[in-house]
Amino acid sequence: MAWPNPFRRRTAKTVSHYGYTFEWTDEHLSEEDAHKLRFTYDELADRVLARLDAISPPQKQPPSATATSTTEKASSVESEQSKPASRDLYALLRDNKDSDPVLRELWDQVTTVPEWVDWPQIGRGQDVFYRYGGPNLTGLAYQALLGGMGGARVVETLARTGGFSIKVARRRLFETTQHVLQVTRSLDALEPGKGEGFESTVRVRLLHAAVRKRILGLAQARPSYYSVAEHGVPINDLDSAATIATFSSTLIWLSLPRQGIFMRSAEAADYIAMWRYVAYLIGAPTDFFSTPSRAKAFMQSVFLYEIRPTQTSVLLANNIITALHHQPPGYASAEFLSASARWLNGPQLSDALQLPRVSLYYSLLMLGQCAFFAFVSYTYRAVDAWDRKKIEVLRKVFWQVVVESRYGLEGKTTDFDFNGPGLILWGLFQHVVRPQLHWSEISRCRSCFKLLPARESTRMYGVHALII
Repeated sequence: MAWPNPFRRRTAKTVSHYGYTFEWTDEHLSEEDAHKLRFTYDELADRVLARLDAISPPQKQPPSATATSTTEKASSVESEQSKPASRDLYALLRDNKDSDPVLRELWDQVTTVPEWVDWPQIGRGQDVFYRYGGPNLTGLAYQALLGGMGGARVVETLARTGGFSIKVARRRLFETTQHVLQVTRSLDALEPGKGEGFESTVRVRLLHAAVRKRILGLAQARPSYYSVAEHGVPINDLDSAATIATFSSTLIWLSLPRQGIFMRSAEAADYIAMWRYVAYLIGAPTDFFSTPSRAKAFMQSVFLYEIRPTQTSVLLANNIITALHHQPPGYASAEFLSASARWLNGPQLSDALQLPRVSLYYSLLMLGQCAFFAFVSYTYRAVDAWDRKKIEVLRKVFWQVVVESRYGLEGKTTDFDFNGPGLILWGLFQHVVRPQLHWSEISRCRSCFKLLPARESTRMYGVHALII
């Protein structure tokens, strides 16, 4: 939890923001430099998207999703299978790269491995995600994502894509988690031009270009829709790098410590290196992740400049709670979701997001989960054979639950297209970190948890030994 430290020595360079305190250094980003990054973006991806639109024009979208009548909705379900397949922007890029110099430029960029990439280190970084699997997913869900809704500018983009409205939030979050699992699945998954993690990352890059084009086009037609001067270019360089930071730096130096877990220095370096390569593929600035200290300083800078909750922040943060509570397979209560979010984000930011306060009972549940996570994480990493086995099991379990199971994506991996509103920016998977799930509930989704016996009276803490 974000406990205040009464013994902390404060200096002229001590900075505090929403309960998070750190020391300012020369590696931190100045406010002026941060402001400049709001108006720079992945221009190459935009040029590529224009070429792909010429090759395969995007389907026209209905003028308003809310204008569809009940009868029309019913008929649309019947005709769902007759709809034309959505565009696969990655496939279009791959198949037409030799016929257009702009497409070739992007293809050559993403398939050229930077000299700073160390493949064994990338592999170790992928393992780190699963070594702390449960705590990492908890941090991504309740701090990186939900707490990230405190970013005043970013939520303006999210609100305009509808990606975190109540109706679609749950699936969008599963799709985002799918991307995280794809880039951490194996070294082969990041093989240039072939790996599924490589492909999905380039797809997300092109999706971001499509979102940017859509928002800017609507803003040009109706200036009140979105203000570039106020919020910056949608999905700009600062946003993209901050997204990478939420998957990496935020987990290492905020989420895990608040759960009582501290990575080794070598683990932090490996994990940052892995996400730096993903940043390269997705078109985000990579220099901020050249060293662990720079990555930490960038994360702290973004937290200081960007986390300023608005009413839109409040709406989207609470949408996540509403969309996820009492959902299978965890059936987590809204109170427990709120307790998790308040624990990881601290009282100041949680109050600013108007997250409901919870009883001592739910706070103690969260404390018990953190204690269990810490005990198992430290125990398993101390024995190499146990560590390897846990990483191997979690890779399979996470994929089964998120992608293959009927509670997740039902075996239908997303192509990250842009057929209507939706935006993939942050990851979430809350269902395997619910501390009160009965074995009887898990036994009903045995296709997801093939390793688990059916025990009717045993509480979820037994499951944590497998998933964390």
